[in-house]
This record gives sequence, structure tokens and C-alpha cells, in this order.
Amino acid sequence: MIDKLLPIDFSAIGTNHLALAVSCYVVVFLSLFLLSLVFGVLPKLRVRKLRKKMQTAGDEANSALAGTMVSGEVSAAIGLALSMYFEELHDQESAILTMRKVGKSYSPWNSKIYNVINFNRFQR
Repeated sequence: MIDKLLPIDFSAIGTNHLALAVSCYVVVFLSLFLLSLVFGVLPKLRVRKLRKKMQTAGDEANSALAGTMVSGEVSAAIGLALSMYFEELHDQESAILTMRKVGKSYSPWNSKIYNVINFNRFQR
């Protein structure tokens, strides 16, 4: 019944060809699965390890800095100084544009007569 639906001669496909095709599909899908694990799971594991490391380092830093607080005025002054510094890094440009007409010299590369193809010469 399948021979009537698909007019393909399956006897021409050997077992070696079928095994090769199946093994290629398995390799491709297995490599895609492993790549999804590498790009999906490993960053999460790395973040978890980094959080543990930061937490232990943070506990030590908090115990060393206990009692030293920065006031709001000092924080605002530091923020304003940083903002002014980063704004000065950019060049101040004027919005004046000067346009000059440039005379083009003759060049056969942009000449139209060399781009025309004469088809009458080739027809015989």
C-alpha cells in the first residue's frame, strides 16, 4: 500500500545508506543538545558559584566596614562629579555643515558609452 502512495523505489536504498543517515541525524541532534546544555546550564552554575564566593567575601567586608557609613550629601556630590566628568569627555561639535561642489574629472569607468552592449553584432 505504501508503494501506491509514494512512487519511490526503496529497494535502491541500501542498509549502509540508511545507517549512515540515521547516525548523521543522531550526531547532529546530540551535538545540538550538548550545545544547549553548555550555553544554558553552565552560565547558571557559574553564577551560583560566584554568588557563594561574593557572599563569603561580603560577610568579611561587612564585618570590617561596620560603623562606616557615607552620608547622602557625600553620595550626591560624588554622583554629580562623575556626571560632569563623563559629560566633558565628549567633543563639542558645531552644527554647521559646509558643502562644496566638487568638479569630477573624466573617467572611462563612469562613462555611459562603454556600458552599452551592441547586440546587433552578435545576432546572425
